[in-house]
Amino acid sequence: MFKRYDMGIDLGTANTLVYVKNKGIVVNEPSVVAINVETDEVLKVGNEAKNMIGKTPAYIKAIRPLKDGVIADYNVALAMLSYFINRAQNGFSLFRPLVVVGVPVGITEVESRAILEAGNEAGAKRVFLIEEPMATAIGANLNVEEPTGNMVVDIGGGTTEIAVISLGSLVTWTSIRVAGDELDDAIIQYVREVYRVVIGERTAERVKIEIGNVFPDKEYDELETSVTGIDLSSGLPKKLVLKGGEIREALKPIVMQIIDSTKATLEKTPPELVADITERGIVVAGGGSLLRGITTLIEKETGINAIVADEPMTCVARGAGMVLDKVSILSRLRRNE
Repeated sequence: MFKRYDMGIDLGTANTLVYVKNKGIVVNEPSVVAINVETDEVLKVGNEAKNMIGKTPAYIKAIRPLKDGVIADYNVALAMLSYFINRAQNGFSLFRPLVVVGVPVGITEVESRAILEAGNEAGAKRVFLIEEPMATAIGANLNVEEPTGNMVVDIGGGTTEIAVISLGSLVTWTSIRVAGDELDDAIIQYVREVYRVVIGERTAERVKIEIGNVFPDKEYDELETSVTGIDLSSGLPKKLVLKGGEIREALKPIVMQIIDSTKATLEKTPPELVADITERGIVVAGGGSLLRGITTLIEKETGINAIVADEPMTCVARGAGMVLDKVSILSRLRRNE
């Protein structure tokens, strides 16, 4: 009650994570809110709301208030953020926390202001915004304040953030609104076109997790999972078995956009920093880093070793919280006054 819970937040399109100083990750739930559309009442947030997707009566809607890493529905995002901040503080605290929120590189003034205002209204004493690649690098324990090059590729739910970092700042970067959600959509589209069967987004996400892969390998080809969808011809349920090889082909166009953006970022990087990156490797984080074969594909296409960060799903939240102790970086962050 008498403690201030300063925190870092990864306000992601797919999931929201909250890191509290000296406690670690205390919230890790889907960025989903279930509301009664007739009364605008918030019914469920997080895991309970996600479990309702596609299974609710007409008057209840499960909403993802963030799109491509930024707020798409302010009121619903505010309700969600308030809920998660309250959860992180164990209900109530007399002291309003300092909050650092990870945001995509290059978001607009309007998008930045929306996050700052939502954080303030949700109960924060002061809100700071940190670019997600910087938060990822700090969370991955890279020496971002040294005069050496570090490269991160953070494949999230709504965006992929790619950056080269040196002396506590981003040197070159690319942010594309192509990431986990587009991979799910590619699976949905593939099943629809090839099998004439419609599956939902939760099923597509499960397929991605269970057999998703991006580099040719016999072991990956033999992976399989079953799904049930609606047959477009009969309108009746139909069960399918999907194989790893076909899912790799379905994901390829999306994944190659990420690879091309990684190569483009390297091409813009000063030679001395490229030499550092060649020696240290490219650090991959976010949910997309768990795709089978992603580091092998990056290595093949760039010629540089790629490594998955420790606890890649939590890097942004951890880095956002850890930056509170890095005064030189914190002083440069955008904040509400």
